[in-house]
Amino acid sequence: MYDFIIIGGGTSGLSAAMYAARLGLKTLALAEMPGGLITTTNLVENWPGIKSISGPDLAMSVYEHAKASGAEIRNEYVKKLEKAGEIFKVNTAKNVYEGKSLLIATGSKHKNLGVPGEKELENKGVSYCALCDGAFFKGKIVCVVGGGDTAAKEALFLSEHASKVYLILRRDILRAEPINAERVKRNEKIDVLYKSEVEEILGTGKVEKIRFKKTEGKFSGKEIPMDGIFLAVGQTPQTDISKDLGVELNDRGEIKIGRKSDTNVPGVFAAGDCTDTGFKQAITGAGEAVIASYYAYHYVNTKAAF
Repeated sequence: MYDFIIIGGGTSGLSAAMYAARLGLKTLALAEMPGGLITTTNLVENWPGIKSISGPDLAMSVYEHAKASGAEIRNEYVKKLEKAGEIFKVNTAKNVYEGKSLLIATGSKHKNLGVPGEKELENKGVSYCALCDGAFFKGKIVCVVGGGDTAAKEALFLSEHASKVYLILRRDILRAEPINAERVKRNEKIDVLYKSEVEEILGTGKVEKIRFKKTEGKFSGKEIPMDGIFLAVGQTPQTDISKDLGVELNDRGEIKIGRKSDTNVPGVFAAGDCTDTGFKQAITGAGEAVIASYYAYHYVNTKAAF
């Protein structure tokens, strides 16, 4: 029997595991592959106290901290959640675990662009991770689709490998952090295509071209040669498993949480990208998770919702 079971092994889940273990809770964190989406990020420059660190290194640091604090971490995929009285049952592909409280920190997954050729050419030039695949495009022509900070950072990283990087935006403004927007502007390898949309990804066995929709953009209605296309069009929360317990979601499928990172189900907490908080960063998810740990400690030791 565990005091606190955490579903998810990203920076949110691992931060919760570290803090809960320090509070003396018997803590278990479950994740099919610990690390989370931060492992696909080249550089993290907004984690307090660390000026610059790679995403994989940050994830490993938090993982090691959680382990050193006494948390148990297992690489298992969670299939189903159940509640039997005051006890929660967590069913994985291998085992069934019981806990007095839960944290759902299942994060998000990359959104698809939804155009012809995307699915057919996935991993054949279509990618969702510049850090993972960028080195394969040394001296090639690539593009990044997206208008946010993630897209800007992906384009900057790819410019270290590719000969040319197109950054394709539907809008007329790049919604990146000012420092990254300025870096994009100064980078001679990056060409920002405003008011542009990809209509189709073309190629036989690999990406060879992209076709643009007819818009106000530079290549409206045209096809241009392309070796790789990296998609950074947002994330979808991974919250299906929370429905097993009747956890309330908003219209975007995000878990609704309060200031204590609590949900509508007593003893169930949530943190990170799977929640309805408007500003999603690794550090904010870690903060929500730490808050959840503290109130899980309160819940377990008072046997009551607060």
